[in-house]
Amino acid sequence: MNYADGKVKDLQIAYIGGGSRGWAWTFMTDLALEPAMSGTIRLYDIDRAAAEKNAVIGNRVSAREDACGKWEYKVYDSLETALTGTDFVVISILPGTFDEMASDVHLPERHGIYQSVGDTAGPGGISRALRTIPMFVEIAEAVKAYCPDAWVINYTNPMTLCCKTLFETFPQIKAFGCCHEVFGTQKVLKAAVEEVCGVRDVDRSDIHVNVLGINHFTWFDEASYKGIDLFPVYDEFIARHPEGYNDPDRNWMNSTFNCAHIVKFDLYKKYGAIAAAGDRHLAEFMPGNSYLKDPETVKSWKFGLTTVDWRKNNLKERLAKSDRLYKGEEEVELKPTGEEGILLIKALCGLTRVVSNVNIPNTAGQITNLPKSAVVETNAVFSRDSIKPLVAGAVPEKVLPLMMPHVMNHELVMKAALTCDKALAVEALMNDPLVRGRITEEEGKALMEDLIRNQLTYLPEAWKAQV
Repeated sequence: MNYADGKVKDLQIAYIGGGSRGWAWTFMTDLALEPAMSGTIRLYDIDRAAAEKNAVIGNRVSAREDACGKWEYKVYDSLETALTGTDFVVISILPGTFDEMASDVHLPERHGIYQSVGDTAGPGGISRALRTIPMFVEIAEAVKAYCPDAWVINYTNPMTLCCKTLFETFPQIKAFGCCHEVFGTQKVLKAAVEEVCGVRDVDRSDIHVNVLGINHFTWFDEASYKGIDLFPVYDEFIARHPEGYNDPDRNWMNSTFNCAHIVKFDLYKKYGAIAAAGDRHLAEFMPGNSYLKDPETVKSWKFGLTTVDWRKNNLKERLAKSDRLYKGEEEVELKPTGEEGILLIKALCGLTRVVSNVNIPNTAGQITNLPKSAVVETNAVFSRDSIKPLVAGAVPEKVLPLMMPHVMNHELVMKAALTCDKALAVEALMNDPLVRGRITEEEGKALMEDLIRNQLTYLPEAWKAQV
């Protein structure tokens, strides 16, 4: 990296999954809007044609007069060439295809087990992890071989297990996981401050929170705005919205990803801490007879089941948009996306200092009542070539029993994936709160066998003898 006039030039960023039709454009937008950094984005994807399209799109964005961050987008043919000499590695991949995800999400429905996302917890999260973990072993080994000092930023789900695998494979790796779910709950608190306290134009960054938990099951045990304790404000806000809160820009009925926040309101009333993720994620960590008992129950809680058919149709729309962007018939809209990845890169380059939530191992004991082997989500200070996790304290006593089955399952699932052990995968499945008590051991074995069989293309050979 070359530094001059408070800027860094010739920054090398490898993007694994660089053929993305969606998140890549978010990445390009934030890069284009950051004037303090420039360099090369090295796109690597098993779908080279998709990466080639994004190179054209990215270079077109960079050439625009309103793009103050100037980057050259290039396509690379291998992990070795993409990673060698790079400063940062960004991982954003779809493990397998939506056909495999359809099995993850919908096959358990034969037992009445419904999942609102299916990529983190529940049968879908376990199944997806089995094919994702070997991919992350390969990535971690490549980082160790070709760019051991690079910072590695993961956006792929299941976030916790992806990060856990990186550190298991290469303990000295400088890696962390980024997730924006916490930001969404800060925005709910922003709305509460504006409504209850009568304050206008609250900046989300001024909502200060203590983050503690695991990815997609994070909680706040402290929240404040300019000296105001936000827990009483949240109490009043919930009381004013007994049917849920509909953000004017994100009405829960207008998108499969939106919600009315009444799951998190209910969790707050029951457990005394603020659940800090989207309702569709939070619901999957809870027992299956609560928020995900059946589609009618889901509808009553005002969030949605994200079907894979919806995802497939959405992909068609994104492919069409990719084609328009590639041909120059449409332009990427350059406005802040609300993501913080580029800001964190800027901080790690030493150009600023940032406090943000991050997924890393609990080795510093940042959450005092979770194992040090766990990957946890807490706040951390980002500065030049440094991430220092902040001590978040203990997961609230009432919340801990909800979290521990998932922490234990992370160990089981990673070991199952690394050793190709079906018995461990079944044990994790039967331990999962969505599943526990709802199916027999024999049904669990049969379900796991079918989940494995449906993704054999993406699994190590050793799995074939077990189904």
